[in-house]
Amino acid sequence: MAPSTHLTGRVIRVEPAGSRGVTIVSDIRLSAQPGQFVMLWLPRVDEKPFSLVDDAPMTLTVVPVGPVTRRLQQLQPGDVLYVRGPLGRGFSLAGERPLLVAGGSGAAPLAFVASRLARAGRRVTVALGARTAGELLLAQQFRAAGARLCVTTEDGSEGERGLVVSAVERLLAHGECDRVYACGPAPMLDRVAALCREHGVPGEASYEAYMRCGIGVCGSCDRGDGLLVCRDGPVFDL
Repeated sequence: MAPSTHLTGRVIRVEPAGSRGVTIVSDIRLSAQPGQFVMLWLPRVDEKPFSLVDDAPMTLTVVPVGPVTRRLQQLQPGDVLYVRGPLGRGFSLAGERPLLVAGGSGAAPLAFVASRLARAGRRVTVALGARTAGELLLAQQFRAAGARLCVTTEDGSEGERGLVVSAVERLLAHGECDRVYACGPAPMLDRVAALCREHGVPGEASYEAYMRCGIGVCGSCDRGDGLLVCRDGPVFDL
């Protein structure tokens, strides 16, 4: 079982991520697989799961959705962090021509995937989507990993106008990729899974769920099929 005690570290720096998010770099060093997550605890507030953007140093990207994320966005260098992890099942990192499909905050674990695949000498393509240009996350991190970036925004404010699945459909139809890794909203993942089946390309996706314990005890992230997102995922075969 993954460790249940909290690691303690401090914030090194906080950087903007899109128009609303921040990326928090800490002095905590983990040994994690891309796609794994940590449970981050704020005393007297709550404990929530966060995907890893990097493991050494531990890096998280946070967008405001509730009390914990709003509080995290106020952190400053030197502030203390408490985390449990790494937890869960990560990505397999197979394929010579992988396609990474990131919708919204789903960019966070895939930035970690991109850096590991690039380090292994793979030719990485990233389909990065968001509603607006200001909500695009971690584009610079993908470019720094040497990935070819295909950007889509629903309002056309950056890149191609439309949904990210349109870019995925085109790339798969042209036979440019031999493996898919995805993270984002559930409807996007369902469409990506259908496209993978249609084109005979294997893939994996990281799913989000409400988690309380992160280690398969409380059952709050039960998918309804006997699988728990925290224990059996968050990465599942497409």
